[in-house]
Amino acid sequence: MANTTDQVLRVQHQLTERDWRLLDWLYDHSVLTSFQIAHALFPSRNYAQRRLTQLTGLGLLERFRPFRLQGGTYPYHYALAHLGELIIAAARGDNPPRRTATAARLHRIATNRNIEHRLGINQFFTDLAGHERLHPGSRLHHWWPDTSLRKFFSPPGTTAYGSVNADGLGVWSENDRTVAWYLEHDTGTESLGVLVDKLASYGQLAWRGGPRWPVLFWLHSTAREANLHRRLIDAKPTVPVATAARDRLEGRSPAEAVWHLHRSRCALLRLADLPMPGPVDPADFARTGSARLS
Repeated sequence: MANTTDQVLRVQHQLTERDWRLLDWLYDHSVLTSFQIAHALFPSRNYAQRRLTQLTGLGLLERFRPFRLQGGTYPYHYALAHLGELIIAAARGDNPPRRTATAARLHRIATNRNIEHRLGINQFFTDLAGHERLHPGSRLHHWWPDTSLRKFFSPPGTTAYGSVNADGLGVWSENDRTVAWYLEHDTGTESLGVLVDKLASYGQLAWRGGPRWPVLFWLHSTAREANLHRRLIDAKPTVPVATAARDRLEGRSPAEAVWHLHRSRCALLRLADLPMPGPVDPADFARTGSARLS
């Protein structure tokens, strides 16, 4: 334990604010590609790669390339090494992980058949972080993982308890307006009925006194988006629902005017312009303890 403690003390003073943000993300969200990290946090891929190589050399990160059936190579995927886990666990007051547990977690990440879905969720949030980096006045304050939401939790600012099926919860500010929302990342493999049914848990949480924050469906195609809105007419959701189709982004980020608010005839909305039931204070979303992904 003494040697491990010495390692933590020796390394943590070399970390920048950007490094801490990256390690925090990986602690909660398992894996990010080199492209996602570069876009979210660095001015160039070369700069990002140099720093990622340094962090890997310090024993904070592990990297791997998943097997590609179609041939060719994937970009490097990064996850926390044991020392990186120890540093973030200590900073959050979590129990330190055992080295064997870290090894097992890394194996699960590298062999997970749902890794593309995980990376799709993470792409949404790293795109927001990249928008923040390039646009003063915008800020991704919080990015909660699904594991914080599928167990019972109390939404900040309320005494309601419940669980939702979200792939993430975000808090975003732009031009002095702050919004909170739930994300449903869709790959097109589930039926539209399944997507509509997911809204029940959000309505139940609101019925218990929870906030009616928007539920965002991040869909893979405009055709699926149109069909979902037709299904929502009959479903009559009790919380705001907005959709965006990735095939019509044309290089735009989720922060921009890409959101179709259900039953609204106005133009597509920016993320910061989505309806909120009341003011949102990002400080309310500060968490203690771990929200780990296996």
